[in-house]
Amino acid sequence: MKKYPLGKSGIFISPLTLGAMSIGTDVENARKIIDAALDAGINHIDTADLYDYGKNEEIIGKILQERRNEFVITTKVGNRFYPNQTGWYWDPSKKYIMEAVKASLKRLNTDYIDFYMLHGGTIEDPMDETISAFEDLKKEGVIRAYGLSSIRPNVIRYYAEHSSIDGVMLQYNILDRRAEEELLDLLHERNISVIARGPLAKGLLSNHYQKYLETKAKEGYLDYSYEELKQVLRQMKDIYPSSLNELAIKYVLQHPAVTTAVFGASSPIQVEENVKLSIDSPLPKDVYEQVKRITKANIYKAHRN
Repeated sequence: MKKYPLGKSGIFISPLTLGAMSIGTDVENARKIIDAALDAGINHIDTADLYDYGKNEEIIGKILQERRNEFVITTKVGNRFYPNQTGWYWDPSKKYIMEAVKASLKRLNTDYIDFYMLHGGTIEDPMDETISAFEDLKKEGVIRAYGLSSIRPNVIRYYAEHSSIDGVMLQYNILDRRAEEELLDLLHERNISVIARGPLAKGLLSNHYQKYLETKAKEGYLDYSYEELKQVLRQMKDIYPSSLNELAIKYVLQHPAVTTAVFGASSPIQVEENVKLSIDSPLPKDVYEQVKRITKANIYKAHRN
């Protein structure tokens, strides 16, 4: 599997990223999932200190301790646990980030993090202070690069203009095209990689879409009603009958700003379904344009100054 640059960081990652949130807490099953991904050429694994109250990081650290040089790990910070782990609250302060990174390093069983992300962000945050924390960690060699995971245009623009971020993780898929209108071109111009999460729209854009349509989308999805979803999914199957998974992931990767698409997996079979897709070549232009015509060019309606 080819590898592509993550911003200006000098880090190269695969066009598919294993989202580790779904691997569960059974170490042996998680090992099979991660091994299947790595053996297929996926070298980028995405986790967060938030997942299972740090257990996700621990499992990844245990599984990958002998393969550390084979993978690029992204983890995230900003959601601070209450002492009894009954929940968490938002804390993007420099003090907390400098503390939290030590805990993540310990759980991941490593002395550096490849890519460290702010796990959210609002316009009310002390953004300069947050940026200072990441810059210090980068200078110290604790992290190789940093970015943020956010859907908020105002926050993303501030970081793009006032920091040296190398990547932004945001939700982007055929049914959620909100990033296209005002973010993707901006990030591409600044050589900031987009890490697209949710490319399969919670299964709605997978080969098993009928199951997810009936179990998870009775109330619709974003600004699509249930009936609209049924219609547009049928149309997509007509346009690209071979694999809805493939159409969904190739659509996301079509924009030059997008470096990688993140998919989750709770079994090795789900990894295999995605790694066998033919994603090295782009979608034919006519297919890409047809998909655009039958779907909505959604826009962000919130998160404004």
